[in-house]
Amino acid sequence: MTKYIFVTGGVTSSLGKGIISASLAKLLQARGYRVTIQKFDPYINIDPGTLNPYEHGECYVTEDGAETDLDLGHYERFLNTPTSKANNITTGRIYQNVINREREGAFLGKTVQVVPHITDEIKRNMRILGETGDYDIVITEIGGTVGDIESLPFVEAVRQFKWEAGPGNALVIHLTLIPFLAAAGELKTKPTQHSVKMLLEYGIQPDILVCRTEHHINMDIRKKIALFCNVNINAVVESMDASTIYDVPLLMLKEKLDQTVLTKLKLSHKNEPNLDNWKDFLGRLKNPTSEVRIGLVGKYVELPDAYKSIIESFIHAGAKNECKVKVQYIPSEQLTPENAVEKLRGLHGVLVAPGFGERGFEGKIEAIRYVRENNIPFFGICLGMQCSVVEFGRNVLGLKGASSTEMHPDTPHPVIDMMEDQKNVVNKGGTMRLGSYPCDLKKGSKAALAYGKTHITERHRHRFEFNNQYLKDYEAAGLTPSGINPENGLVEVVELKNHPFFVGAQFHPELKSTVANPHPLFINFVAASLAYARKN
Repeated sequence: MTKYIFVTGGVTSSLGKGIISASLAKLLQARGYRVTIQKFDPYINIDPGTLNPYEHGECYVTEDGAETDLDLGHYERFLNTPTSKANNITTGRIYQNVINREREGAFLGKTVQVVPHITDEIKRNMRILGETGDYDIVITEIGGTVGDIESLPFVEAVRQFKWEAGPGNALVIHLTLIPFLAAAGELKTKPTQHSVKMLLEYGIQPDILVCRTEHHINMDIRKKIALFCNVNINAVVESMDASTIYDVPLLMLKEKLDQTVLTKLKLSHKNEPNLDNWKDFLGRLKNPTSEVRIGLVGKYVELPDAYKSIIESFIHAGAKNECKVKVQYIPSEQLTPENAVEKLRGLHGVLVAPGFGERGFEGKIEAIRYVRENNIPFFGICLGMQCSVVEFGRNVLGLKGASSTEMHPDTPHPVIDMMEDQKNVVNKGGTMRLGSYPCDLKKGSKAALAYGKTHITERHRHRFEFNNQYLKDYEAAGLTPSGINPENGLVEVVELKNHPFFVGAQFHPELKSTVANPHPLFINFVAASLAYARKN
């Protein structure tokens, strides 16, 4: 029988429910349990696909083409197992399902209400992964903070679920804050007490409290929290700020969070967790032998979460190369032909990031021109790859006014054009080319050498593509289409001959990089940047 763990948050948002959930899952997985994590988000959008990255960070895409919360990226990076659309549910999706069924007459004329109809639909979604038989433990992270109006139906569903599952089959971990008041010189437990009281008002007694803190909490504070919040003293878990999120599983191991969870779920904890590979990764991450500076050129650089998966991919690839990757954020809209040299000087590599819309488009093209002409390693992802095609068309092939029809619908040379099957799409949400597609790589190409094979699958999120009418011209001039989709001839990878590393990918390789399997293109890009740094 599958066991269920619910993770709620109190006091304030951004305490790190996703990292705690992923860390606990990692420890349980390292003990031999089959674990998955799902995220329930209280906002009314059906998915984050139409949200501005400034609102909600990056949109993470799963193998099956779901646009999801960026926490799913953490789940995959920690567990090295793919997630799916069943791993991320929003209020919008819940209500849409219930309203669709009401229109079909499924409720036999009953008045449709939050309880039981909405809460039943939430519980049904909570069980979906557990009922596949693929998992021993399902961890469900409830987004937002307890007390938010939006999260009330989810909290009520957790209360019902826990009651129905019975003792030992479901537990609640409440993540809370123990602030340090500098003026008083002490940690304060009152916000945590209030947060737990609010949960109790909703009928939920948390089983474990994970306390986020900047200072160690001593035994007296633990006893006080345990007494006022009705939990065992060993269920008060300290979660200190860490230098890297990848430290958190080891910090939770030290606090015996996994043991406490297994005891409460009546599961064996005879097997000690096998974390040798994890510790090896951390050792290389914390003891680099060299350093590279890589520029990330994008339009959302003020919010690092907008490029979360790319930053984490650099961490994985850096550890693999035993070097520290220092990412320098460069706003693409500030790049001009006049200042590109000055803004990009001193970098050992440049990654041009994905994005949508015209803002910053010309700046990305200037960055690519500079790195192409100066033999600096370049990696373009999605729009970054498309910009490299536009730049090459304008400055090498002499196609005056070459552009993408996304930015300039009337361009005389639409070297990037909308995909045929996208031209009649009206709705914006969930309608792009999404999820995993195959790609055949040319033998001997940089991409094929990086992957060590010629047939790969990668995840997509785009509407526009390389215009194959220009394929022969590009190939003749030296920009090689080295990756092609075998089903429709879509150009997936372009690379430049006679350049240390110049690769553009239409897909999103950052979505498949994990601690256990750093992405080969990132590994090779960092290695090329390192080689450039040593030469210069």
